[in-house]
Amino acid sequence: MARRNKHSLEEIREMVLDAAKTIIINEGCSALTARRIAMDIGYTVGSIYMVFANMADLVMHINASTVDDLTEQMQQVPHCLPEHYIAELAKTYVAFADRNFNRWTMIFVRDTEIPEWYQQKTQQIFSLVEAQFAQLAPNCSAQQSQQAARALWSGVHGVCTLSLTRELDAAAIKDIEEAVVLLVSSFITGWGQTLADT
Repeated sequence: MARRNKHSLEEIREMVLDAAKTIIINEGCSALTARRIAMDIGYTVGSIYMVFANMADLVMHINASTVDDLTEQMQQVPHCLPEHYIAELAKTYVAFADRNFNRWTMIFVRDTEIPEWYQQKTQQIFSLVEAQFAQLAPNCSAQQSQQAARALWSGVHGVCTLSLTRELDAAAIKDIEEAVVLLVSSFITGWGQTLADT
């Protein structure tokens, strides 16, 4: 069992985060408790609250780490024509959600008000999509690009939410990817027509 004097507060913080992530990955968010984390790292429950305000604060930081990992993977998508790039971003989102199902699901558990620093992280994902809509229609406003990106991504997320389970095989994942690619293509076509008609 670890001793308090062997780790700094920053080290304890990282230990808590790592243990919490492991619990979520292996057992889901319902298994995450302060007592369980404390037992896994060999510290008291009180030690957790020296580095996080409460469990909601800890969950927010776990989710922030997940959003960071998702953003990093989406940023690695090779650049290509905007429509294809958005489709690849959507497929990357599906793949991430499938591979990290428990962590991804936990992002959408809301137990507290979302702080500004966390909103800035999620905005990075939308910004990737917004930039592509701006390229598709250079004359559209920033508000139009933002609205289109959020509307489309709500659809992509909806497909994931309705389709993903932990038991999907490769063929099922391919079907989901094809569904989001179809959604992207259809949305962009319709959005472009709407802009042309206004």
